[in-house]
Amino acid sequence: MAYAFLFAAIASEIATTICLKYTDGFTRLAPSLVVVVGYAITFGLFAQALRSIPVSVAYAIWSALGTAAIAAIGFTFLGEPASAATVAGIVLIVAGVVVVHLGGAG
Repeated sequence: MAYAFLFAAIASEIATTICLKYTDGFTRLAPSLVVVVGYAITFGLFAQALRSIPVSVAYAIWSALGTAAIAAIGFTFLGEPASAATVAGIVLIVAGVVVVHLGGAG
């Protein structure tokens, strides 16, 4: 169940981070409220995940999957540039999480 909370937190964070782009520096009320509520939900879910998953493992998974997903969304839907160096960096981040996770499992 802890991993369900973790992946729900990641999904919430990804959606909320995308909404953050539309706050226009918190000058637009509706998206700003969505962001505040969204991050509250995100951290509530993450806190539940941390009841059973070590913080080093949970945060590594959260940050890597969140980074990779936001980058992919940015490249695909928001017209952000995707250089070879950017893609390589994201691959290295995800590989690092795999190493942290495997190290934490032993």
